[in-house]
Amino acid sequence: MSSSSGVYIIAEAGVNHNGSLEIAMKLIDSAANAGADAIKFQTFKTAKLVSRLAPKANYQKETTNARETQFEMLKRLELSEEAHYKLSSHCRCQGIDFLSTPFDEESLDFLIEKLGVKTVKISSGDVTNAPLLLKISRTGLPVILSTGMATLAEIEQALGVLAFGYIHPLKNALSLSEFEAAFACWHGQKALKDKVTLLHCTTEYPAPIKDVNLRAMETMAWAFGLPVGYSDHTQGIAVPIGAASRGAVIIEKHFTLDRSMPGPDHRASLEPDGLKFMIQCIREIEVSLGTPQKVPAPSEFKNRMAVRKSLVATCSISEGEILTDDKIAVKRPGDGLSPFRYWDVIGKKANRDYREDEMLTI
Repeated sequence: MSSSSGVYIIAEAGVNHNGSLEIAMKLIDSAANAGADAIKFQTFKTAKLVSRLAPKANYQKETTNARETQFEMLKRLELSEEAHYKLSSHCRCQGIDFLSTPFDEESLDFLIEKLGVKTVKISSGDVTNAPLLLKISRTGLPVILSTGMATLAEIEQALGVLAFGYIHPLKNALSLSEFEAAFACWHGQKALKDKVTLLHCTTEYPAPIKDVNLRAMETMAWAFGLPVGYSDHTQGIAVPIGAASRGAVIIEKHFTLDRSMPGPDHRASLEPDGLKFMIQCIREIEVSLGTPQKVPAPSEFKNRMAVRKSLVATCSISEGEILTDDKIAVKRPGDGLSPFRYWDVIGKKANRDYREDEMLTI
């Protein structure tokens, strides 16, 4: 997983294909055209993901048929294995990374063994799914872990499971304390630093701006010593751009072909032009961040003489005349005696004749 620039940008298609392979293909084209590094889908077997009796989340009720169950909704959005092969192949043709979040162990096996994904994105909903986390880490693959709805304590527990799986790929865990020990040990910490990126996230669709709390990115980076990015569910592009400016190494943003389409996530998504503009802004932010060194930029040097100032005579001054403050002014250009020398000049005798506005010398 790498970006030609600094921030790795994931265009989150999710289930915005509405179960249509044709729409999913168009989403890939759109993400590639916008300049995203990756496009991410969701891979699941509905029967293994959700109970037939599970209700929908409120935002899902507002954007889909409120009478259908969550199971019925997801079944309509489930992509076949054949569709996955075609999507992965199309991503290669378009030069964009294919990612998909597995929501069950069978889907994880399929993504790794059949499609050969090189990075596993874990959803916020599975931060507490210890069996799935353990199986994922035992693949040895890098992980992007979304942390929506999670506390620092829950994130640490999840990292403990991942650390255990990375350093003990064959050992059976017998207690939670073994996960804690794996998190605390040197080998576990090294594995996490080598393999895991955390994503700050607010799990609401769309997420209210007041609930975003971007400063939590720095808290997680400090608490766990891991790279941190941001998965965005707000409307618009201001927040992901802000996250990039605060050091996010990954930006994930939902997008759709048309926000007016039926479906649970379209409302919290960007349309293609918005995605492209967001990516352009983030790339500009990356360049503008520069380095911590405060020195004049190359483009500034040519302007210093024109906009800085020098000490000049306010009137005609004869050689030997005492220089008083009423005879000295600070004016452009800046290629003469620096105004910092003002107090060195006051009270001295003029070393020669000066005309009005002529720059002083010592």
